[in-house]
Formats: sequence, structure tokens, C-alpha cells
Amino acid sequence: MEYIIVSNNEKVLADFEDVIPVSDNCLVLLHKIRDLVHKGHKLISYPLGASLKMLHSPIKSVLISKQCEEIHLASIEIIENSLLKYEISLGKREFDYRNVEDYILLDYELLSSAIKEYDRLSL
Repeated sequence: MEYIIVSNNEKVLADFEDVIPVSDNCLVLLHKIRDLVHKGHKLISYPLGASLKMLHSPIKSVLISKQCEEIHLASIEIIENSLLKYEISLGKREFDYRNVEDYILLDYELLSSAIKEYDRLSL
């Protein structure tokens, strides 16, 4: 396995190995990923959701490289811009905890798909 998962999704934490758990919301998780990217981890999956509605999800899982290597400038740019976009888009709105069970399942499926694609491309 060439990657690790950074996640606050309880289903991901239970079902996958090599997970860095984050016990807070998605914004805290993105800051954790930023710190790891600045240490030399590379982003493998995109840190934001594909739709504006997904920005209200408190649940997120992101793939990053397992090894710290040379600083990857594109990963730094992506995570820094993602944090800005996230904070602007979320604004003063609250996370949508009413639909958290749906977000858990959706995040799990998106992560599983990203892992399959990563494995396919790594062959």
C-alpha cells in the first residue's frame, strides 16, 4: 500500500488500515492534511467534494502518499487553495449534521472508488 488515509469517517476508521484519524470536522481535517503536505506527503485524492452541497458535510477522507518525500508544490497549492475555497464557501453556515449518516456512506464510497482507481493506475 503506497498511501495512507486521513479521515474522520467512523466507517473508514473501522474498515481500513493505515488511517490517520481526525476526531473533528472537515475543516480541522483539511488543516491536518495541510500540515502533512508541508512535511512532504503528496496528495493522491482531491481534498474537496465535487459539489457545493458536499462542502457542508462534516465527514471527509483523503488519500495522501505514505512516504514523506521532497516537498510537492502542486500538493501544497491544492491544499492551500482548498482551505480558502472551503472557508469562503462554508462562510457562516454550519456543517450539516442532520444528514451525517448519508455523508458517511457517500464518503466511504468515494474513498473506495479513489483507492480502486489509484490501484488500477499503479499497476
